[in-house]
Amino acid sequence: MQLKQLAMAAAIAATTISAQAQTEIQWWHSMSAALGDWVNDLAKEYNASQTQYKIVPTYKGQYDESMTAAIAAFRAGNAPDILQVFEVGTATMMASKGAVVPVTKVMNDGGFKFDQGEYISAVAGYYTAPNGQMMSYPLNSSTTIFYYNKDAFKKAGLDENKPPKTWPEVFAAAEKLKASGHRCALTTSWMSWTQLESFSLWHNTLYATKNNGFDGTDAKLVFNSPLHVKHFENLAKAAKDGSFVYKGRGNVPDAAFASGECAMITGSSGLYARVVKEGKFAFGQSQLPYYADVKGAPQNTAIGGASLWVMAGKSAERYKGVADFFNFLNNTKIQAASHQRTGYLPVTTAAYKLTEASGFYEKHPGTDTAVTQMIRKTTDKSRGIRLGNFVQIRTIIDEETEQIWTGKKTPQQALDTAVTRGNEQLGRFARANK
Repeated sequence: MQLKQLAMAAAIAATTISAQAQTEIQWWHSMSAALGDWVNDLAKEYNASQTQYKIVPTYKGQYDESMTAAIAAFRAGNAPDILQVFEVGTATMMASKGAVVPVTKVMNDGGFKFDQGEYISAVAGYYTAPNGQMMSYPLNSSTTIFYYNKDAFKKAGLDENKPPKTWPEVFAAAEKLKASGHRCALTTSWMSWTQLESFSLWHNTLYATKNNGFDGTDAKLVFNSPLHVKHFENLAKAAKDGSFVYKGRGNVPDAAFASGECAMITGSSGLYARVVKEGKFAFGQSQLPYYADVKGAPQNTAIGGASLWVMAGKSAERYKGVADFFNFLNNTKIQAASHQRTGYLPVTTAAYKLTEASGFYEKHPGTDTAVTQMIRKTTDKSRGIRLGNFVQIRTIIDEETEQIWTGKKTPQQALDTAVTRGNEQLGRFARANK
């Protein structure tokens, strides 16, 4: 009996020592619902693959909330090791001297090969600084696409296998869906991202000067052009007749599509995981709608989603753990599985090829939409948008466009005011980062 007790005590002691020897890596993120499950599963899979490090994922609210929390934590000296930041926070993070460590340096110091050429160029380019260093790890890159409820289309007498390609076709379909009894025919999540940012790139039209901020911090917003105003006039008309229903900011409207309440939505390719999990209807995915009379359209859409930033001030051992975890995420099979599960882009060419070779796109038509929209040849007007204080600009756009749906402002007035207020934010950022 004593021998058994001694053996048990020794085993417990060994386990305790092993646990103590593990280096915990704190990862703050903004993934909820089905995507939260995905993040937790990634951490579990990595933790089970080795014993030296332990990734501890913590949900910190939506993207803007987690970024605010991390800034406060950094100032207090207790920032996480890894922070997930949405794409509009990129310029702000790049300008945060001393707050972050470039992912290229972390990987190289950790002894891992990190070839930026393995990544889809639109993704790598967005997160790369002018000096050529990749600043953050692109965990969940997405783009804006169009989703539609095939069952609702069939009921409305629309061809469920032929989604509308142009905005006029979308508005026409919305009218038929409404007439068939669907109370919410069309909605959108991420108003600024889908209806202004991606809309601009998709039509090869500037959202801001200085090639959308890539060529300098002294950029000015120009999304109150005749094309932008015309589009919001069309949305306003649809809102007035009830075929377009505004469902809120950020990704809040996603629930309205996943539940079947709304028949069509423009949103993130990352919505796919939620619709698969929660949707009780047949659905389709298609490219973002466009106006066929605009020369150069469609071009390519804007990158979205988020990347992982490594915070400064940590121990060498923690950085080794971060590098080891990123190397795990970089595995082609892990990348491909994440893409197929979530709808986010396969950020490496190898992951795309593996997914294609597996027959996934054939089995699940439309799941390659985000990829084909992003791998098109880009122009100076369409390679992306990188602006300072972008989070605040998006909030301003939400505030001003909401005035359109309530009838308090015309589209011209709302977009003009959003540009004026947004340019004030850009001016502040430029002055602070001379």
